[in-house]
Order: sequence, then C-alpha cells, then structure tokens
Amino acid sequence: MATDIRLAAPLIHAQAVPAAPRKAFIDNLRWSMIILVISMHAADTYSPFGNWYFSDKAATDGLAAMIFGTYQSFLQAFFMGLLFAVSGYFARASLLKKSVALFIKDRAIRLGLPVVLYMLVIGPVTQFYVAGSWRPAPGTPFLAEWWRHILDGEVFSESGPLWFCVALLAFSIVYAVLAPRFTTAATSDGRRPQLLTILGFMALMGAGTFAMRLVMPEGRAVLNLQLADFPQYLLMFAAGVAAHRSGWAERLPSRDGRRWLLAGLLGGAFGWVLLMALGGALQGHFDSYGGGWHWQSAGKSVWEAFVCVAVSLGLLTLYRDWINSTNAVFAFLSANAFAVYVFHPPVLIAVTRLLSLWHGPVFDKFVMAWALGAVGTFFFAAAIARRIPLLRAIL
Repeated sequence: MATDIRLAAPLIHAQAVPAAPRKAFIDNLRWSMIILVISMHAADTYSPFGNWYFSDKAATDGLAAMIFGTYQSFLQAFFMGLLFAVSGYFARASLLKKSVALFIKDRAIRLGLPVVLYMLVIGPVTQFYVAGSWRPAPGTPFLAEWWRHILDGEVFSESGPLWFCVALLAFSIVYAVLAPRFTTAATSDGRRPQLLTILGFMALMGAGTFAMRLVMPEGRAVLNLQLADFPQYLLMFAAGVAAHRSGWAERLPSRDGRRWLLAGLLGGAFGWVLLMALGGALQGHFDSYGGGWHWQSAGKSVWEAFVCVAVSLGLLTLYRDWINSTNAVFAFLSANAFAVYVFHPPVLIAVTRLLSLWHGPVFDKFVMAWALGAVGTFFFAAAIARRIPLLRAIL
C-alpha cells in the first residue's frame, strides 16, 4: 500500500502543521505486506487450514499440510498486525493536520466505500461467477441470488479481505474521538521503547489474545471479523500511534532490529516446534490451540505476540536501512497496492481454478498461483480499475 493506498494512508487535528516528507520505507513495507496477503490466500487454496472461496487440496498430503500450516501461522502472527501498526503511525500524522470531523469523513469515504463496493459488487460476482461458492438452485439467475443475500442480511458478513478496512475504520473513528485529549505535540520526543517495555507489550498482547479466545475462539467470526485476533490488531494500531509520537521508528538501532528479526524467526521457529510437538498437533489434535482454558491456547497466544512484535521490529529496521528509497517499480507497486488488495480475490481464484486442471506438485501450484495472482492483479489495478474515474477516487 502506498501514497494513495487507503488501508493505511494518512488519516486526520484541528491545527494545521507542515506536511512531513513521506517515509519511503514504510510505503515499501505496505506493498510488501499486500503481496504477502496474496500469498496467504494462495496458501488457503491448497492448505487444510484457513477459509477461502475456492480450494484445490487434492494433492495436499500430511507433510504439505504441516508446511502450509506453519507458513500460514507465521504469516498470520505478524503481517496484519504490522499493517495496523503502519495505519496507526499515519493516523497520528493526519490528526495533527486535519479536524476530527474531516478525518472521520475522509476515512468513511476511503475505507467505507471500498467495503460497500466489495460487499455489493466484487464479492457477489466473485462468489457466483468466479469461485462458484454460491450454489443456488439450478437456473437461479445472479440478480435473484444477489437479492436473496441482501434480504437475509448475509451481505453484512461478506466483506471478504476488506474486513481490514472495516476494523481500521472503527479503530480510526475511536482514535479520532479520543486523540484530541492526548495528542498535543506535533514534534517527536525521541524516546524509544526499552527492552522491558517491549517484553511487557508482548505479554499484554499474549494475555489479551488468550482472554479474547476464551469467549471467541479462532475461526469464529462476527460479521466476518475474527475477533480472536483483535487484541493484537488494536495494540499494534496503538503502537503505530506511539511510534509516530516518539519517532523511535526512525531511531531504533539497526543492531537491535536485526536481533529482533533473528529472534522472531529462529526463536519463533523453535517455539512453534515445541508447541506442535508437545501440544498434540502431530497427532492431529488442533482444537486446544484455538481457545479455551488450554495451555496450548495460552502458548499459541504468547507465541503469536512474540513473533508479531519481534518480526515487525525487525522488518521495520530492515526496510528503513535497505529499502528506504523509491523508484519507478516501487512507485508503481505503492500506487496500485490498495486496488490490488480490493480486487485480488477474483483474479487469484481465476488463476487457481485454471491451475486445478494441472496435476502438478502442490508447492509448484502454490508458487505459481501467488506469482500469477499478484502480477495479474497489479496489471488489472493499473490498466483497468484505477483508470475508471469513480474507482480511482477511492482506490
């Protein structure tokens, strides 16, 4: 996502302040996470874990399922949380420049309208024509089935991947209402979180996630919102706000970032192996990991918090040190990333349905689906979607 990426674009304070220069590394981090979103949904196609409109699991054996599950779990642990942190970072920047009323209006347009577009047009067309996940009685026309979903209220649960926009809009409105009480300085204070602060933040995230999953286990959605993960998302959004206020994202020592990334990947891998080996996953027992008074659920919640924070800190410094510039390619990816987020389901599903005709190795199909889905959607976004005036205004 990028300069006009609406997922985490600059959000909205009554007194104007000079516009700060764009942070290229944060823009580059956003479009990278969007590409990982496509990889997650490509994995959902072939993995027994996760939900997606279309599945092709015929060639997925037990070993492949474990590899997919590990990849999906690592990715899920940090990538959406990191997007919420980026959103919080830009939220404070905008609140220093715009009024609360203008902020809310802007968010309603830039986040709310794409959700409506997806629920009423993109999602139904994808499910009826592309994925075939709507299965009405033979001969039922599209408009009749579409109207049935409107009347029974199911449309409100069909935001697809744009659940992120729904959640971000809610977080943004709450922040806009509360922020004037706390946001007074337009300059950074230069402080950065100490080790104990980071560990305490991880502990709070893990405990909050475990507590939420006592009442809302993983896999249970309310209006397409997986509330089991929302303690992480809310805390990461708040962390992004705090990062902008203190300016520590620009000052975190590179050595510390490398250590956190290494800890998140290697320590996370070691912790994952322990969770799987000791918790019963290798014997096919997964229910205890998703919630309830089980040590597996507590362990997974803490593991997710550790991986989320450690990998996010590591990627932040990695991109700041090595990918903190723009060029024609990066600018293209940034400009079209939000449109890709909105439109990637039908493109990716069309690709995977074609690949289902090929009886090749499952990981080859996954990589091809990811690559072709990403390239195809970026092409569609740039060549078609963002050339339509009404769509360009919100994409």
